Amino acid sequence: MSKNQKAASKKRGKQLLFSVVFLVLGFILAFSYRTVGSSHKELDEVQSELFLQEEQYREELIEQQERNKELTEELLEKQKEVRELEEDFSSREKNHAVLVEKARDLRLLLGVIPAKGTGIKVTLEDADYDPSTQNPNDYIVHESHVLRVINELKIAGAQGIAINGQRVNSNSYIKCTGPVIMIDGRTFPAPFTIEAIGDPKVLSPALHLKGGVVDGLLRDNIVVTTEEAKEIQLSAIRDKA
Repeated sequence: MSKNQKAASKKRGKQLLFSVVFLVLGFILAFSYRTVGSSHKELDEVQSELFLQEEQYREELIEQQERNKELTEELLEKQKEVRELEEDFSSREKNHAVLVEKARDLRLLLGVIPAKGTGIKVTLEDADYDPSTQNPNDYIVHESHVLRVINELKIAGAQGIAINGQRVNSNSYIKCTGPVIMIDGRTFPAPFTIEAIGDPKVLSPALHLKGGVVDGLLRDNIVVTTEEAKEIQLSAIRDKA
């Protein structure tokens, strides 16, 4: 083979080798591009899906926050209503208790229920006198004396009053007949013991005020004794019928 033929053959071999190399490189580049492109596409799809999920979660979170706000406002409103109901109930309960107490006090004053408690006892007695030289009417207890004591005790807050065990109220009829007193149709001789339920630290001083009831009775020659009692029991008016 001539020298020129050998050179030509060698040149064709190189060209064939380069062709194969370039073909392989082209194939590799095309495969890489396709792979990278596919990866980018998958990545974009994943990112897009994550973004959509994130948006969905964000919307759900905002919706939940709004709902929580509504529930909180509703809870506060219900709590306000409960407080108002509690205050109203407490006010009604207090008013009811006050009315019950007033009704009880009124029943006690009317004498329709028995009474029991601390209080005082006031005893009124005729004074000693000489019938031959003195007017006996000036030394005996009259209904006016009894009424003075009873009225003062009521003003001082007595919850129940009885005379010689006979319960009295604002409608009781008291009349003096000689040495005896008639109370609601029943006759009682002297001495007259007036029992009153209430605070003895209030009732007793009310009677002993300077120039008050006791001083007036003493000026009328009435023997007056008072004592505080730890327990007084008064029966109801109907129990004495």
